[in-house]
Amino acid sequence: MAAALTDQEFGLFRRFIYDTAGISLSDAKKALVAGRLAKRVEQRGLASYRDYFRLLESGTQPDELQTAIDLLTTNETYFFREPKHFDRLRQLALAGSRGNGPFRVWSAACSTGEEPYSIAMVLADCLAGRSWELIASDISERVLAKARTGHYPLQRTTNIPPDYLRRFCLRGTGSQEGTLLVQRQLRQAVRFLQVNLNGRLPELGRFDIIFLRNVLIYFDAATKRQVVNRLLAALAPGGHLLIGHSESLNGIVEGMESIAPSVYRRPVP
Repeated sequence: MAAALTDQEFGLFRRFIYDTAGISLSDAKKALVAGRLAKRVEQRGLASYRDYFRLLESGTQPDELQTAIDLLTTNETYFFREPKHFDRLRQLALAGSRGNGPFRVWSAACSTGEEPYSIAMVLADCLAGRSWELIASDISERVLAKARTGHYPLQRTTNIPPDYLRRFCLRGTGSQEGTLLVQRQLRQAVRFLQVNLNGRLPELGRFDIIFLRNVLIYFDAATKRQVVNRLLAALAPGGHLLIGHSESLNGIVEGMESIAPSVYRRPVP
């Protein structure tokens, strides 16, 4: 078993996840870091957290680097979280569906997939027979792999509207009892990508709506500004940015119209 995580070692990992993902860890997160990395230190046969950091720093094992990122990023989500955002999504999709081209949405920190599948259910419902595109991204390959399966324990699906459960989900039987599978057609409609919001973004085109919810709380002010500005470059004029209800763009960016709490609109020139 590795020795306890020292303050100095915690500082190394705090800098690592800040430089990699832009996430700021407070002193109170020391126990979380120790707990999440302890098993990897043991599995690699290392004597200390510092030895594990040296392994990551060496750059010789990119898979291990991704594993460490996966372990240190928080992924808390559930279906139809903050329901008013999905009411807003429906209104905007119906209003915007009369334009040219597909209605495009980006779930920019999708975690294990509950958010993009919630979005997909709304779009499939209110844009039936019309064109739409949905991209879902996360920094963690581990959670993306889970998201692509569309397979969840039933207790995580209680917020899905009953009509959507019937239309878009399959209840497991036999060995899969107690689970739910998102319908194949809906799973195939979501394009999952690994994207680090703290770095240069891929060319994905312009979006009508970007969901960036409950992410900014993990960044310091400078990183918030950089991340939001990168995403706004991908937001179409008149497009909407949705953030978490505990978050705000005040002092972060200028020129965005506040439509409702946690809902912002990019002005049309």
